[in-house]
Amino acid sequence: MIVVDDGRDATDLEAISTAGLANWRQSQPASVRDWLTTSGFAAAPNQFVRLPGSDGLPGKVVAGIGERATVASFGRLALTLPEGDYRLLGADNDAAYALALGWGLGGYRFANYRPAKREPARLLVPSRIESVGDELAAVGLCRDLINTPASDMLPHDLESAARKLAIDHDADIEVTTGDALLRAGYRTIHAVGRASSSAPRLIDLRWGDPAREKVTLVGKGVCFDSGGLNLKPAANMRLMKKDMGGAAHVLGLAKLVMSREMPVRLRVLVPAVENAVSANAYRPGDVIRTYQGLTVEIDNTDAEGRLVLADALAVAAEENPAVVVDYATLTGAARSALGTELPAMFSNDDDLAAGIQAAADRVDDAVWRMPLFAPYRRMLDSKVADLVNSPASPYAGAITAALFLEHFVGDAPWVHFDIMAWNLSSRPARPEGGEAMGLRAVYDYLARRSSV
Repeated sequence: MIVVDDGRDATDLEAISTAGLANWRQSQPASVRDWLTTSGFAAAPNQFVRLPGSDGLPGKVVAGIGERATVASFGRLALTLPEGDYRLLGADNDAAYALALGWGLGGYRFANYRPAKREPARLLVPSRIESVGDELAAVGLCRDLINTPASDMLPHDLESAARKLAIDHDADIEVTTGDALLRAGYRTIHAVGRASSSAPRLIDLRWGDPAREKVTLVGKGVCFDSGGLNLKPAANMRLMKKDMGGAAHVLGLAKLVMSREMPVRLRVLVPAVENAVSANAYRPGDVIRTYQGLTVEIDNTDAEGRLVLADALAVAAEENPAVVVDYATLTGAARSALGTELPAMFSNDDDLAAGIQAAADRVDDAVWRMPLFAPYRRMLDSKVADLVNSPASPYAGAITAALFLEHFVGDAPWVHFDIMAWNLSSRPARPEGGEAMGLRAVYDYLARRSSV
């Protein structure tokens, strides 16, 4: 979809903004101005028209970007322009990067089980922005993992994906599986995943110079969530192949960090489980002692994500990392509050949260900070244990889930994303299906932080 310009024959494609349309239009011959009037071209995002050449044959394409170049500006063109090669003209480096990124993101299709109806059009870009391919590959990995059904993405499959990533980037990887989790103290990961035919595991990937600043990513890897004994209704279970979306995010982000050789010491922790139903499934009323030592009473087996994250976050905190970032498809409450397209962000560090928010605005990867409202901690009180995993109250569910996780991060600067990881319908650069949310924002923040 995105190809470094190698001089091949291609159709020129000129990007036109709404602000620049009038002057550009005046510079064109009368025949072109008439053609633009007939076509109704107004330089709106993803609007295009093919101009007649001087020889009467079809000439270059002009495409609108709106007020300025954004990821959405060319987010539909890869699949609305005819197949073939197009050479990008009329954009500076930053604009060209955003347009190429949107083109590539919009041209993504998951075709592992059925061939695509057509090939996306290819955009030829200058070599100075060829690194856009790294970003597209990272988002593509995230999307592919989420879109893969649980029949091919159980915990052992997720481990295979992590191992491939480690091999590709010369990273170290260690996986603790099955009953070995109990011996290591990872009791919540074992409890949630023990009912599955694919054993639960903790995936631990490390990369980079140990002398560099430590950045740890933690991703919820619930490869399918039936709800456990608190079984989900059918409608709520239908999309639960995406419940490992947090794991997909940290693997995609790790791929981008490693591809661009960011000067950090990277650690990625993925508790990979299937929340299944079997004779040995964990039960409401059970009490589990976490890796950190706190005991948790199980109120609802469908609040499993925070349990597996608890042990992984406690492991992360032991190294005193400079930054801990977790991603999880954690609560429906976050979707009720912010909808499906805007990830909820919680943090115990104002500077960290502000830095990521600024990055999100820069790269057009929206996030929204939500409060860790301390008085709600009382809702996590248990009569028999240190904590309950799911409060009785139906209110403030995203906040109480984040407050639960906060118990396990110690003093580490920490940010938690409660994400949908799925587009319910297609938008420019964001096709229906698995989606990376907040991934590019965190990368931009980390890249700027590591360059200081």
